[in-house]
Amino acid sequence: MQIYTSDQTCQPTAANTKANTKIADTSSRVSPWLSPLFYLFGRHVLLPLFFRQIEITGQENIPLTGPVILAPTHRSRWDSLVLPYASGRCATGRDLRFMVSINECQGLQGWFVRSMGGFPVDPQRPAITTLRHAVELLQQGEILVIFPEGNIYRDGKVHPLKPGIARLSLTAESSQPGLDVKILPVSINYSQPYPQLGTSVKIDIGTAISVSDYTFGKVKQNAQNLTSDLALVLQKLSHPESQIKEISQS
Repeated sequence: MQIYTSDQTCQPTAANTKANTKIADTSSRVSPWLSPLFYLFGRHVLLPLFFRQIEITGQENIPLTGPVILAPTHRSRWDSLVLPYASGRCATGRDLRFMVSINECQGLQGWFVRSMGGFPVDPQRPAITTLRHAVELLQQGEILVIFPEGNIYRDGKVHPLKPGIARLSLTAESSQPGLDVKILPVSINYSQPYPQLGTSVKIDIGTAISVSDYTFGKVKQNAQNLTSDLALVLQKLSHPESQIKEISQS
């Protein structure tokens, strides 16, 4: 368990730097100057000032190398900031690559999202080029963040997961022998449905799911089984809001 430590450095590993260089000419990239600055600002200024407490369990479950899909519950816009705190370069030496709704990638905000390694997707009609880019990121050993519930839900319950995350991971796994894609379930819970100054947050990182275990038999059934198993793990990781309040008051 970790509760606010700030002694880690925020430098990417050599392997991650190499991967970022390879994808510089595709539809997204990590800015070599903005990303480390924002990670430091978020970790040492923004998050400590806003949150009363951040509690993290399961950081040891995050693979330090290889392709990973972070599959977190979606409870607030703050999720996109606390996730890098828990699993980004300060914790693992790796940058997170967010698959972001196309509505969030407009104007100045869109420039910032892309500079931090995010890339847009139309949730209703995802383009082949976007899905191909996501597969390429996994082939290059990146950490890709996809919210499997799709939307933000503030009732503390795990809602039905979209099938896209299973299909994408299976496509990537089948594209390259021995790729070994991992899906990492993450539960995020705030002490208030709408986080405000002084809110506490608990992040539980589960054991990685090996996509290669779902590559036998029919593809459609494999995707359904993978989605069901991911949903089950997320439900086990999630905590009722009252339990989070008890944590924040301890």
